[in-house]
Amino acid sequence: MPDPSAGQPAFEAAGTDTFARAAGAAVPGAVAAPSRGRGSFGAVLARVAEEVVVLFKTLVSAAVYAALIVTFGFQVARVEGQSMAPTLSDQDRLIVNKLEYRLPNHSPRVGDIVMLLYPSDPDKSFVKRVMAEPGDTIRSVNGRVYRNDVPLPDDFIPEEYRSYDTWGPEVLKEGYYFVMGDHRNNSSDSRIWGFVPKKYIIGRVQLRWWPIGQARVFSEWSDGQPQVPIAPASSPE
Repeated sequence: MPDPSAGQPAFEAAGTDTFARAAGAAVPGAVAAPSRGRGSFGAVLARVAEEVVVLFKTLVSAAVYAALIVTFGFQVARVEGQSMAPTLSDQDRLIVNKLEYRLPNHSPRVGDIVMLLYPSDPDKSFVKRVMAEPGDTIRSVNGRVYRNDVPLPDDFIPEEYRSYDTWGPEVLKEGYYFVMGDHRNNSSDSRIWGFVPKKYIIGRVQLRWWPIGQARVFSEWSDGQPQVPIAPASSPE
């Protein structure tokens, strides 16, 4: 006759196993589930902190590179006033190449449009055109400017912007330059405050990027003539 208690051990084992799991007790052969509590949250915080540090380093590096570019490479400048009209207009935006004149055998040349420190107040900066280099002799006869007795090109200057003054001759000292605005009768320049030392010339105006419709690259003069004809710029709105 079958023993009525024969199935009891199996039931008790199953019941004990179920109770042990419910109580969190260790069960032989069981694999613990990964914890999703405080440890996981800490790992997330650590990853976030690491990403913040990486982002901070990237921003600092970008700031350093930008500072180096502005200090030694290129600078954005804005024209204020009409002293360089018709070539440049008030509020034009420019890119100034500050590196070029720092290179060996790269000095300002006649015809270059340059950004410079105002000799009488170096806290201010101007944009002018180089008209004579160290050792040159410069003079004006009835508004026509001569460099070493050769007339400089001025056919891009409209009649209303011309001047009819006579001055000179003046011989430039070593390391000094003579600059003028293209708006000859409305420009404060070397005719008033004298020669400009090379150390005060910040860089060469290389590009006008605003207004977009008048964007252009400013080339060097070749044999006393502009490589690119200079067209009068539209008046700002």
